[in-house]
Amino acid sequence: MAKEEARLTVSSPGGDREVRISSPGRVLWPQLGLTKLDLARYIVDVGDAFLAANGDRPVTLQRFGGDVDGEQFFSKNPPRGAPDYVRSVTVVYPSGRSHPQLVIDEIAAAVWAVQMNTVVFHPWASRSGNPDNPDQLRIDLDPQPGTGFEDAIPAARELRSVLAEAGLEAFLKTSGNRGLHVYCPIEPSREFLEVRHAVIAAARELERRMPDKVTTAWWKEERGERIFVDFNQANRDRTIAGAYSPRALPGATVSCPVRWEELDQVTPKDFTIVTVPKRLQDTGDPWAGMHKKPGTIDVLLGWWERDLAAGLGELPFPPDFPKMPGEPMRVQPSRARNQE
Repeated sequence: MAKEEARLTVSSPGGDREVRISSPGRVLWPQLGLTKLDLARYIVDVGDAFLAANGDRPVTLQRFGGDVDGEQFFSKNPPRGAPDYVRSVTVVYPSGRSHPQLVIDEIAAAVWAVQMNTVVFHPWASRSGNPDNPDQLRIDLDPQPGTGFEDAIPAARELRSVLAEAGLEAFLKTSGNRGLHVYCPIEPSREFLEVRHAVIAAARELERRMPDKVTTAWWKEERGERIFVDFNQANRDRTIAGAYSPRALPGATVSCPVRWEELDQVTPKDFTIVTVPKRLQDTGDPWAGMHKKPGTIDVLLGWWERDLAAGLGELPFPPDFPKMPGEPMRVQPSRARNQE
């Protein structure tokens, strides 16, 4: 018995490509009955905006063996059998180890990734030609228990003001879940650790202005019911779902760029693989032209140095990172007190 398959015709710079989709009827989002073929068609429908946001970057693929409620894994190196229009670039991980990662140069490559059971695309903050120096400063506003999307909105607006004072233009997207992601285009002249320090400086300034609403506390027991500014997403090999990437959540939501003026009228559930293609057709891409006028992190690094002089030092790194210079002990505060 022949296996079920479908073929999608995808435009590419060299002409149309025909991408095979095996098991097109496999349901990925059971609550909505949305299938692998629905996802592949979505990627084609949002192709230009998706490629502008995620193309020419090392990308990690979040892949699923069944539906989004099932087993998953993260694929950093290109899956076997990649077609000749899918390339890779060698990147250096925090351990110092080097390895190739997939790069999407055309939308057919993203459709092929869907064929390889990818649901979520996680692009690096740097380009393939200069993977060590980010061209995006990214700040993840993560609501903690007791808070939600509506609490992230005022934090995002104040963060926009903070970044503007530092000479940066902020762009916004939903996380696809409860949070908000704020991006600034920057000149790719600084490496990841410096960009992390710039993010910490902005986060601390935001925390000063909204101490009851925002926190930079790495340990969950210290965060309370506040919005956590996740500075560790700025590290090398740390990624968040890309713009227009679907999320592996029951509602098939998408991490969707939004305009600042519409922030009070939207919710994350408004943006799904069903609704976003029409939104793009009707209103265009809020991130179009994002990188026309990149800024620098010089002012933020000045704030970082100011805070160092005031006694505010390095913050904890993720547990899988090597011990970093100036980093505090990686011990949960309550455990550290119990050991005294």
